[in-house]
Amino acid sequence: MPYVNIRVTKEGVTAEQKKALIAGTTELLERVLGKPSLSTFVVIDEVETDNWGWQGTTMTEIRKEQAKQAK
Repeated sequence: MPYVNIRVTKEGVTAEQKKALIAGTTELLERVLGKPSLSTFVVIDEVETDNWGWQGTTMTEIRKEQAKQAK
């Protein structure tokens, strides 16, 4: 019984995008590993950008800097 946990930053991921992630992940496990879709579970966690860090900085700060640079 495959269990896949996808974590993304909480930045407007739509219901349609989540549906595509779940369907695509399920299809991939079926195609590559032969796992039936009935036994596959996919969970998507959305993490606040203050709780996601990279290179010692929160994604909130990284996004702010990216927005400044885009202007």
